[in-house]
Amino acid sequence: MKNEAAPTLLGTASKSGSQRPIVGSGEHTYEVFHDWGELPSTIRYGNVHGVQIDTNGLIYIHHTVHATSQSDHSVVVFDRDGKCVTSWGGAYAGGGHGLHLNQEGADEFLYFCDIRRCIVQKTDLAGNVQMTLGYPTESRAYAADEEKRVPVWKPTNLAVSGNGDIYIGDGYGSSHVVVYDKSGIYKNTFGGGMSDMAGELNCPHGIVIDDRLGREEVLVADRANNRLQYFSLDGEHLRFADNVTLPCHFDIFRDGTLLVPDLAARVTLLDKNNDLLVHMGVGADDYRQRRTMSREHFPPGRFVCPHGACFDSEGNIFVVEWVEIGRVTFLKKVS
Repeated sequence: MKNEAAPTLLGTASKSGSQRPIVGSGEHTYEVFHDWGELPSTIRYGNVHGVQIDTNGLIYIHHTVHATSQSDHSVVVFDRDGKCVTSWGGAYAGGGHGLHLNQEGADEFLYFCDIRRCIVQKTDLAGNVQMTLGYPTESRAYAADEEKRVPVWKPTNLAVSGNGDIYIGDGYGSSHVVVYDKSGIYKNTFGGGMSDMAGELNCPHGIVIDDRLGREEVLVADRANNRLQYFSLDGEHLRFADNVTLPCHFDIFRDGTLLVPDLAARVTLLDKNNDLLVHMGVGADDYRQRRTMSREHFPPGRFVCPHGACFDSEGNIFVVEWVEIGRVTFLKKVS
């Protein structure tokens, strides 16, 4: 797990003087800090899709950029105190979606899924492009059919295995997982089908390499099927897990806790065996309507549409949401 420093937060009371909301229970109880971080005046969040933390404790927020934003920077980087240290990524404006940070030797890299340009890009931490993966022409699953119809490719998230293989979830396209080696050479395709049959996927929106059982397995957020589905590294179906509703993505803490932002207005924690620990910040049933509304329609301590989340080194959690005016929430672990 990353060894970044935990964010420093000032005070525990809201601007009105009241205590901040508390979510969770027992050993998984958190104090809620909505609208974490100080955005530059030139940037306004659009839908906030991804969050990652590097080994120096810098927090990377990936968003689509609001129509009223002066800057087109879709990547905003904060220090642990919530101060913006840099921003960049105009190329991802309007398409910023999946974000993955991967350590490769002594270096760290960011991987982006751009749903506007329908590409995956690997960059260094300053945004310099190292590799671009476009339409997977090598895959038979993406060949044109007899009527010359070309399957849709719109990747949403990805994961990187221990040997550097890249597993890309085509969540908004044809629901396959497409695999490349670390150099970008095509290897395999699995999933697809858009049914609830074992081995098929319907919106593989998030993906992670799960090694909690002592071996690497591919865990997919099979979102439209409201389930988690496991595959071998070669794409063989292994098993299902549940306790999720419209799961978007994952992070895994060093103790084996699995963090799942559920789009249906909650954040879920599962143990090493994927048994439920807690659902947190459960929001209203009309979350899809609220996501286009103003802040007064976002009840404190309740989520609207969690889309991405990650742990810091102390077990605190960052949550980012698919809402038109963007929101970043920091959950400070209190027990």
